[in-house]
Amino acid sequence: MLGLLITLIIAIVIGMIGSAIAPGGMPGGILGAMIAGLVGAWIGHALLGSWGPVLADIAIVPAIIGAVIFVFLLSLVSKAMHSATN
Repeated sequence: MLGLLITLIIAIVIGMIGSAIAPGGMPGGILGAMIAGLVGAWIGHALLGSWGPVLADIAIVPAIIGAVIFVFLLSLVSKAMHSATN
């Protein structure tokens, strides 16, 4: 149970960092940051593997890069959907 809590906290921090780096930002506050961190960790691991410092079985550098990619793609989709409705 404690491991899950630590993983979620690390995912929130990674999501916040990714949201700060990527243009557009991640909506949804802490929940959005947690989703961006978890999805970013998955994307980062799939694209870059597991290298660099690891906390709670999350490779930090690939996870941050993956979170930036996820937030950027999400902002592009959001802008496209917004412009399509106007």
